[in-house]
Amino acid sequence: MLATGATVSTAGLAQVDREKIYQWINELSSPETRENALLELSKKRESVTDLAPMLWHSCGTIAALLQEIVNIYPSINPPTLTAHQSNRVCNALALLQCVASHVETRSAFLAAHIPLFLYPFLHTVSKTRPFEYLRLTSLGVIGALVKTDEQEVINFLLTTEIIPLCLRIMESGSELSKTVATFILQKILLDDTGLAYICQTYERFSHVAMILGKMVLQLSKEPSARLLKHVVRCYLRLSDNSRAREALRQCLPDQLKDTTFAQVLKDDSTTKRWLAQLVKNLQEGQVTDPRGIPLPTQ
Repeated sequence: MLATGATVSTAGLAQVDREKIYQWINELSSPETRENALLELSKKRESVTDLAPMLWHSCGTIAALLQEIVNIYPSINPPTLTAHQSNRVCNALALLQCVASHVETRSAFLAAHIPLFLYPFLHTVSKTRPFEYLRLTSLGVIGALVKTDEQEVINFLLTTEIIPLCLRIMESGSELSKTVATFILQKILLDDTGLAYICQTYERFSHVAMILGKMVLQLSKEPSARLLKHVVRCYLRLSDNSRAREALRQCLPDQLKDTTFAQVLKDDSTTKRWLAQLVKNLQEGQVTDPRGIPLPTQ
């Protein structure tokens, strides 16, 4: 009897929870009740598996989330964003990330060009906590898209300015923002279309190589195993392209060829393997003199 009672009780609780979810979604449409609804729904986004379709298909919900984003634009230039404003819009962004991640809503999310509403946040350069949190949460939405390894996601992103935006954050963001931005670049590079796009012109490749080189230099002073892993993977993927491989022979940072990162990577067999493969890729097909010293290409 106890077991039966517990089952009924759990089912009843689940139903109450569903009713609360429906109520909060309805409350998003009203400016008076929206802030609390954003907070409550953002807490539930991991536990309610079909929250994304519910948000997408309910009347006025996505418009309300976009209104939250657009309302913040005046506070980013000049940079006057408060912690309260940042927390509120980041709750809206968390719900959009939920929609971006879900297989049933991702294509429609891209077709509506919703990621473009986040790009003004990625353009910001203020180092204050509210702005850092805003950039990191916005990157999280793009990161959720690329994590799916869907071709349509890469195709969409390549038509936008996401690569230069990520490169700028990789150069000057916090460690956490740099890590997510580098992960996004890595995912773009791992796609054949993305690799071809970045290696298509010398300007694109050299910009990527320059930023990665600066990051290696910075990492040699302030090590981060997690960030280094993504940087090495980007270099390794670039070495799959013949023109990029030729250029990397000239510009790969010395710190990746010597023992600078031996201590950081001592327990990371995956990154050590990638690094060894990168060095091997750059050595293969290289012409050397009788002493084994590489000869310049003609």
